[in-house]
Amino acid sequence: MVVALIIACEVGFWVLLALGLGARYLLKWRRTSVVLLLCEPVLELVLFAVTAYDLKNGAEPGWEHGLAALYIGYTVAYGHYTIRWLDGHAAHRLAGGPPPAKPPRHGLPRAAHEGRMWLRTLVGGAVASTLLLVAIWYVGDDGDTSALEATQGAVLKVVGIHGLIALTYLVWPKRGPAGGVPVGSAPKGRGPESTCGSAAGRDQPRRCD
Repeated sequence: MVVALIIACEVGFWVLLALGLGARYLLKWRRTSVVLLLCEPVLELVLFAVTAYDLKNGAEPGWEHGLAALYIGYTVAYGHYTIRWLDGHAAHRLAGGPPPAKPPRHGLPRAAHEGRMWLRTLVGGAVASTLLLVAIWYVGDDGDTSALEATQGAVLKVVGIHGLIALTYLVWPKRGPAGGVPVGSAPKGRGPESTCGSAAGRDQPRRCD
């Protein structure tokens, strides 16, 4: 039952997201869009309630209960980020908005981006670990909580591995293309403020002050 509900919550997340963005940019129903997107956290609350009810009724704690905790933690950490990312693309594709900014690719800006993503993973891991601790305490000494404890160990490993990967971008920053022109700059004498010697300036007095 818990696994089926996790799948239903995942499907419901994307359905609500599609309906919300469609209502905002295709139908121009902004308030309806907000209501639909605010329904997203309800899915996690339902999953949490059903998981707790399942354990309360004497279900043996298993990997599916640990998976429910992982799903809730991931959604808390990355749900808003995913919605904002897709909202930017929908605004660009459906409403003529500017293209969404891409993450930096090189140097310290890329390292900072990877660090922020790791912090999201850390938050998700903390939420999942807290839920697992509550479940272990709830089951008590009478039940077998080895599956929940194993899930806790997996959470710590994922957070640690992601942290090491993010750290490599700081210790060994990714270099940009050799000889590349910095973003926002133009070659000398070719910028829009320089017309001295250009085709547009041949019919005008050569004045470069």
